[in-house]
Amino acid sequence: MQGEHLSFGRPRKATTAVSSLLVALALGAFAWLSPAAARASLTPIHGRSMWIWYLNRSDGGSVPAILSRARAAGVATLIIKSSDGGNYWSQFSSSLVRELRAGGLQVCAWQYVYGTDPVAEADMGARAARAGAQCLIIDAEAEYEGRYASAAAYLRELRRLVGRDYPVGLASFPYVDYHPAFPYSVFLGPGGAQFDMPQMYWVEIGRGVGTVFRHTYTDNRIYRRPIFPLGQTYGSPLTGEIGLFRGLAVRYGSPGISWWDYAWTSAESFWPRAQRPLHAGGGGAPRLSGPRARLQGGRRAVVAGASRPGVPRPAHHGSVRVADPRHPAGVPGASSSARDRERRRGDVASAPAAGSRLHALERVGVQRRAEGGGAPGGGFRTGVRVAARAPL
Repeated sequence: MQGEHLSFGRPRKATTAVSSLLVALALGAFAWLSPAAARASLTPIHGRSMWIWYLNRSDGGSVPAILSRARAAGVATLIIKSSDGGNYWSQFSSSLVRELRAGGLQVCAWQYVYGTDPVAEADMGARAARAGAQCLIIDAEAEYEGRYASAAAYLRELRRLVGRDYPVGLASFPYVDYHPAFPYSVFLGPGGAQFDMPQMYWVEIGRGVGTVFRHTYTDNRIYRRPIFPLGQTYGSPLTGEIGLFRGLAVRYGSPGISWWDYAWTSAESFWPRAQRPLHAGGGGAPRLSGPRARLQGGRRAVVAGASRPGVPRPAHHGSVRVADPRHPAGVPGASSSARDRERRRGDVASAPAAGSRLHALERVGVQRRAEGGGAPGGGFRTGVRVAARAPL
């Protein structure tokens, strides 16, 4: 999520990760799951989705206003925060789900997890499912690095409560090779998430949209899960970058995309820019040429990897993001400790430093994967049922 422990620093030593993985494998955490667990329908998140962090800062929490804006922008699914660690957020209620679904929208829940109490976190995820969430997105980030056994315990309990086929996704770091201690192989393994929603925040990373797509797809395709790119409308991205992100999602064959988040999309006036349908094979999907990608059409082209002088970035105070008035540090149902964690999760890396490290990594290994080096249209086939493409 925006500013939630985004990290693009030097990869850590993988000793702890390897030893923890061996423990998880030794436990045989998922031996009881059948292959059917990876064949759930992903219909709720096809097409365009929008994330909501604080409901009361999304058109004031007015369901009619939310429905009107989402329908006008072609958004099919809302992904609303339901819990933080072991704390359930009252904003995700069965009555809210009923109202939104009656208005024609799909509704999924997302939870931020830490790994310190995986059973309680699984209980909170299941509670959102009982409230009517059509899918659950796991937002696991820095706190879960090195916690392979915790990830296994979380997923084992979650599957016990929601069933093997309930749709679950993972939204985490986009660059797998930068986070060798993160338990991707557990979260995206047997019995884990059936789809992958990497946080492809190109402004935060400090690289062009095309570069972020190539790096993300190269590393994430090894897990054989459908990839649903998660883009950003915060941080004042360029108008062309929003369109390029959508076009590249079509070009890479994604079944759907999502945006972080509703309040920022409104504040940055990006709703109209997310409306124009892009279909595979249509004029909206940009052609790719080598390491650079350009938007087609009469408007100014945006080049992947280009510098972005003069673009304002979110305000920071030290290493902590200054609270934005549109995202106050408080929400009904959130404990004070949960609110403190929300405020702390504002750390972001230095964009120039991140860009420099990324460039070095890409020069030596971005094409190393056997599945096609991140080229559009490549990748593995999966056992997940993917419906016909919806407009992105």
